[in-house]
Amino acid sequence: MLGIELTPEHPLDRLVDLGTAAESAGYDTIFVSSHYNNRSPFAALSRLADATATVRLGPGVVNPLERHPVTLAGEVATVAEASGGRAVFGIGPGDPSTLRNLGIERERPLRRVLETMQVARTLWDGERVDHDGTFRARDAGLNFDAECVPVYVGAQGPDMLRMAGKHADGALVNASHPTDVAWAADRIAEGRADRPAERGDFEAVVYAVTSVAADGDAARAAARFPVAFVAAGAADPVLERHDIDTAAAASVAGAVEAGEFRTAAERVTETMLDAFAVAGSPSEVAEGLTALTEHADGLVAGWPLGPDPGEAIRLLGAALDPANQER
Repeated sequence: MLGIELTPEHPLDRLVDLGTAAESAGYDTIFVSSHYNNRSPFAALSRLADATATVRLGPGVVNPLERHPVTLAGEVATVAEASGGRAVFGIGPGDPSTLRNLGIERERPLRRVLETMQVARTLWDGERVDHDGTFRARDAGLNFDAECVPVYVGAQGPDMLRMAGKHADGALVNASHPTDVAWAADRIAEGRADRPAERGDFEAVVYAVTSVAADGDAARAAARFPVAFVAAGAADPVLERHDIDTAAAASVAGAVEAGEFRTAAERVTETMLDAFAVAGSPSEVAEGLTALTEHADGLVAGWPLGPDPGEAIRLLGAALDPANQER
């Protein structure tokens, strides 16, 4: 996989332009992020399905807490129908800080993601569902024929990575540093050791915060906002792995939770940028992303792409072309 993440903070017309540019540049998958304060990812995916011909399309990642899992299964099946079978399902536990804005506690996130994946597959097989677990469903079914969609679990922690390796079709590894990706690959391997044979092939994909521009400093500046969110949610062992001061990360997290995103970005340190993003000039970013794929089967260049996303798509596609040909 060589994919990108588009964020519907942009108007839908702009998002479609970016998506068609990505398809022309050789990317094979487009994920559209899902946050309550942006435009609907599924509205964006519908537009992209009409405007593209070959790229796979899906939410990346959507959580099964804001939307009922049965509803999610139907929405993803609709993307598959609209795109002629090009859908992928990127699902994860959701960002704690934004879920709190909605009054939602992220309880039993691993179980919720696993149950959502299992119920979705049952529904796509045309069966009705009775479920009583982290959510409830009573004689629920889809009133249209659906196809089975590959499920990619967005994962960072050890248990979610193992679960993805055992049960999902792929993992979207939330990491931007080779040390973290190598550690995640070991956790996925532990899960795959218990993977049922009928589950078939598995694809481990790095989902890295990426920012590229001809001006490397401008690219790093653009990466500060997403890095703030990553640093705010990073577990202590991850911070320790990169010698990031826990008090500094807590300061960033406090600003994120208060909705003071500009302040959070200003509190991001250079060490945080190096640990949680691949950002800089085209050659620097190509080198960084290629290093990540040594431990994975594919790559998604994640938000923000760069200070100018359209230019970043072009620059990144050109810079990665030799590596893409090797794959």
